Amino acid sequence: MDKFCKLVSSVFYIGYLPVAPGSLGSFAALFLYFFVKDNPLLMGAAIVICLFLGFLTAGRAEELFGGKDASEIIIDEFTGMLVALYLLPVTMGYIVSAFLLFRFFDILKPKPINMLEKLEGSLGVMSDDLLAGVYANLILQASRLIF
Repeated sequence: MDKFCKLVSSVFYIGYLPVAPGSLGSFAALFLYFFVKDNPLLMGAAIVICLFLGFLTAGRAEELFGGKDASEIIIDEFTGMLVALYLLPVTMGYIVSAFLLFRFFDILKPKPINMLEKLEGSLGVMSDDLLAGVYANLILQASRLIF
């Protein structure tokens, strides 16, 4: 089970890379995105599956990697990025904007995102990135209505 936790929480060991693992995890989500982007139901299912796997493994992975939201754990960024892209037009502008906004919120963690990361275990690992993805998505959905 520990190998499974490491495999999933690090998104097939991408989280082990030494430079910018969170950004790489967000970028890796684009691989899955391109397979599910044209079907909102399939994309929604992908998000739910990633959420389930993240909540299942992230808390244990913290123990295995020896730290709160250890840098190797990137399933949260992977999932948050998918949330940021959900139901947006499939254009390079929206994809790049979603990536930049998601990383902005994930790195700076404005309130209440910063409060969520203080939660224990999987809930703390996953929820701040989910909210960062929701913020990015809402901004881009609003921009669609305005422009």
